[in-house]
Amino acid sequence: MREIVLDADGVPLSGLLGEPTDGPPRATVVALHGGGMRAGYFHGQAHPGLSLLTLGTRLGFTVLALDRPGYGRSAARLPHGQTLREQCATVRAALADFDLRHPVGEGLFVVAHSYGGKLALALAAAGADLIGLDICGLGHRFAVAPGRLPSLHDRRAAALHWGPLALYPAHTFRLAAPLVGPMPQREEREARRWQRIFPRLATRVRVPVRFTFAEYERWWRHDDEALAELTGLLAADRVRVDRLPAAGHNVSLGWAARSYHLRALAFLEECLTERRPGVGRRTRPARAGG
Repeated sequence: MREIVLDADGVPLSGLLGEPTDGPPRATVVALHGGGMRAGYFHGQAHPGLSLLTLGTRLGFTVLALDRPGYGRSAARLPHGQTLREQCATVRAALADFDLRHPVGEGLFVVAHSYGGKLALALAAAGADLIGLDICGLGHRFAVAPGRLPSLHDRRAAALHWGPLALYPAHTFRLAAPLVGPMPQREEREARRWQRIFPRLATRVRVPVRFTFAEYERWWRHDDEALAELTGLLAADRVRVDRLPAAGHNVSLGWAARSYHLRALAFLEECLTERRPGVGRRTRPARAGG
């Protein structure tokens, strides 16, 4: 794994890059972190096997975990962050820069967490050429009243982000400390309006999408009624909803990380198979529950 900085039309976007060592990549996984985190969220160090970057490269994929606009190297340039539409344009420019200098295999597949899932959906809605999306820790209806919290990352919200502490290896919180910080102001302000933004994006998302809800997900509603509405709003032919036991909102830092990452990459494998000539069938499956 190594650090990388991409040029997004003059904005430096930092991140972590893992590339397979035994040949060109089969495809490229773009990992987008949630609010108040960094790219290292996908490269957990508290226990062997947690890292998406390590697992993905061993399976023949390039994995590019980006610091979203307003985080990492771009924070000085964008101290108040960007809106979702602006982040979409910035990340597309960064990915174009990456494509000029690195092989991407059969294309780009996005694995995204929480706010990163909003950006993933915005990229798909804007027409970015993507194999598919795998989104964890994001719904479309809040299970809490965000207006009651002075900040979405107020310490009183810690239980919403993490869930039971036993879900995480020892030293997780010490090692994750450098990854955690405040959400940029413009991002947090817009995040509170997600329930109104999602329906407008959903009608333009046509690539395969898989949503995962952790057992102890407390930010978002994931009851049957909410999931039926969530999946029904999307224009995509292939939408899947899965549940992950023994996991909290920050799945990729917990004991369940490897299980989740394997499932995300398995969904990528399915999407690649469906792209083969004569294989894919564009029928609309049952919506919620798999």
